[in-house]
Amino acid sequence: MFEARHTMDAPTTTSAGNEGGNWFTPPPSQPPVEPAAEPPVVPPAGWQETPQGGRPAPTEPWERIRPTPAPGRPQEAAQAPYSGQRVPPQRSVQAPPAASPDAVRIRGTMAEVGPVADKVTSYFYALLFVRHPELRSLFPAAMDTQRDRLLKALLTAAEHIDNTPVLVEYLRNLGRGHRKYGTHAGHYPAVGECLIGALSKYASAIWDPETEAAWVRAYTTMSQVMIDAAAADELRAPAWWYAEVVAHDLRTADVAVLTVRPDQPYPFLAGQYASMETPWWPRVWRHYSFASAPRSDGLLTFHVKAVPAGWVSNALVHRARPGDIVRLGPPGGSMTVDHTRDNGLLCLGGGTGIAPIKALVEDIAERGSRRPVELFYGARTDHDLYDIDTLLRLQQNHPWLAVRAIVDQHAHLQLPDAIRAYGPWTEYDGYLSGPPGMIRNGVHALRDVGIPGHRIRHDSVEELVVVGD
Repeated sequence: MFEARHTMDAPTTTSAGNEGGNWFTPPPSQPPVEPAAEPPVVPPAGWQETPQGGRPAPTEPWERIRPTPAPGRPQEAAQAPYSGQRVPPQRSVQAPPAASPDAVRIRGTMAEVGPVADKVTSYFYALLFVRHPELRSLFPAAMDTQRDRLLKALLTAAEHIDNTPVLVEYLRNLGRGHRKYGTHAGHYPAVGECLIGALSKYASAIWDPETEAAWVRAYTTMSQVMIDAAAADELRAPAWWYAEVVAHDLRTADVAVLTVRPDQPYPFLAGQYASMETPWWPRVWRHYSFASAPRSDGLLTFHVKAVPAGWVSNALVHRARPGDIVRLGPPGGSMTVDHTRDNGLLCLGGGTGIAPIKALVEDIAERGSRRPVELFYGARTDHDLYDIDTLLRLQQNHPWLAVRAIVDQHAHLQLPDAIRAYGPWTEYDGYLSGPPGMIRNGVHALRDVGIPGHRIRHDSVEELVVVGD
């Protein structure tokens, strides 16, 4: 049920309460009506925003900030132009408040079960499938990755339990993404009861009525956010798209460029990604970035690297051929360009992480912008620069674009370190896509050269397309 993905990019919302419901039972709701447009994000009362990193800090415990959406209209938040950014000008910095009582208990539970996390997640799914065998068909045959995702989701929730904007958008993404599994509102109470059962068993040393009540409140609110997001998304988009493979270009022994044609229009933004399921591994979904900006012919392109023991990636690289049909989940991610700004872009792409970076360049070119773009393409060897020719052609056609290949084998220099030799970058926004280590080091490097954290964009370090299997 829980799919841990996106991103530390941040989210924002308010969710319905649980008046009139029992334990994890969602409250009754009226059928939603289609909104004309996404309403702007309005921070809940009692929240103050800080210009340092753009992370709002609550002045009240999260579970107490739960205004109910207007009847028949699930709330949806507009996507932030920058990851986590909600920064009005000239506001004073506030010291972060102490954690709420519920946050303390929830984090304490996660710390207690941490050493036996694998047992907790295994026991949770055992409870779920024994008590509710009808739910087994929603999950893949092999559960190893799914168990990891549940733990990541719980850790993310515990980390951000007092940060409503961050947590809620994360949950909205999960709620929208779970539609492709066939999840509906009636499934959430079963998940909640089994989750409490697993946590209470393995955190028995600290489990008490107050801790259980904290988890009940938190899960009830979180599940309602996901339910509302799914209901709103249902009015705008299908749960998944079928797509036919129309081209398969094997660039290296383990990297393929796939082009697919969706069965109906697929709206997305350059820099985002999609989850993909192949016919060879049903119910196993992996994330891949779009390698181009939206095209007039509606075709979508992905770069896929086969990784050891990667079921989906190996199938797409070594088995997929034109005519095969895959399924696509909804687009996700917020590593997109804010076209209301004119700052330059400093882009770091490593491995197949170059795919969304190329899409961003195309997006800027198609809009006729002349914003300077400095693109650093990192690879271990020359052979790994599988898309360098495409980027050099873009550079020839657009004088505002500079492409620099950084090959570690030659220079013994890591990509994030290479940017320190150029610059200055204080007037640039940073974009990173690649292996988790590169992104972590890259964020530090960009901050070192004067780019503040709220102007650095990347998607989740833990569930990145380029390292998914």
